[in-house]
Amino acid sequence: MVTIKEIAQMANVSVGTVDRIIHNRGQVSKENIAKVNAIIKEVGYKKNVLASNLALNKKIKFAILIPRVKEIDYWNYPIIGIEKAIKEIEIFGVSADFCFFEDNEVSFLNQAQKVLQEDYDGLVFAPVFHDESVQFLEKYQKKETPVVLIDSNLQEINWHTYIGQDSYQSGFLGGKLISFGCTIPTKILIVNITRNIKSTVRTNVNLQRLKGFYDYFEQNTEESLFTFTEIQSGFDTEHFLTKELFEGIDGVFVPNSRAYLIAKFIQDHQLKGIRVVGYELLDQNVEFLNSGVIHFLIHQKPEEQGYLAINHLYKKIVLNENFSSQSHAMPLEIIVKENYKKW
Repeated sequence: MVTIKEIAQMANVSVGTVDRIIHNRGQVSKENIAKVNAIIKEVGYKKNVLASNLALNKKIKFAILIPRVKEIDYWNYPIIGIEKAIKEIEIFGVSADFCFFEDNEVSFLNQAQKVLQEDYDGLVFAPVFHDESVQFLEKYQKKETPVVLIDSNLQEINWHTYIGQDSYQSGFLGGKLISFGCTIPTKILIVNITRNIKSTVRTNVNLQRLKGFYDYFEQNTEESLFTFTEIQSGFDTEHFLTKELFEGIDGVFVPNSRAYLIAKFIQDHQLKGIRVVGYELLDQNVEFLNSGVIHFLIHQKPEEQGYLAINHLYKKIVLNENFSSQSHAMPLEIIVKENYKKW
């Protein structure tokens, strides 16, 4: 790599002059600016951003706006990935503020307002509540700082980066898995399990997954072959689930990470012949996967999503790298008992 000293010699100016031109500070004649920039372009010089940040003691802070709900283990995984990435780059003056919100719109709006009031260099955001998330990002856009969405994407917003699974396609895949091998009329139960049972707001991920799920059947099967019942349940499933609800049911689709709650009910009541499809490798889900009560889990690597989100902001803000793509699609991994591996 060509050094500043070598550029100064080629331009016949001082090292200080070259440094001021590269970092755009101090008064330099137009003639020297033109001469130095021409040499920089010719030799392909790139300034050492890391060294510059360390020398200037520059501090960079990211905001992390995601849920943290005691009853929902899923959100622990992206947090692990984020913390791992931050630890790797904190030497370069990078830190993060976690702005956790509960599983309700009021908590989200309060934390979102705090993020809007502060000056962050970048944002990692899980847009759980669809409409509220769109409105928040419309306001945040005025800050003109990079945003990385994880867990689910927002089609209405096109200036951000997305790292995660295609929720629509994962729902489409869920439909394919639960219908696999069915040649007779089949009854499917769809159970959306949420802590905030009284809320009428449906989460962004569930909306996209359910649309993909239903579209699979509309596009690939005879309508008369499948019938659907959709219910919403709280975590206290004993107040929402009954044996009568499962009469004649051939398959259950759970469009989030709480399939283990349905599996426990099925196991406790010794219900047979019901195919269960859910999401994520939570320990509770894996337990019922290994026992054969859950048949398929669709895994979207939430820990890796968190890690890659911070890595993207780091490369963009600290290293000044440009990216040709605004999204990083995680693979749709189908996990069954026979291919599960404890990572």
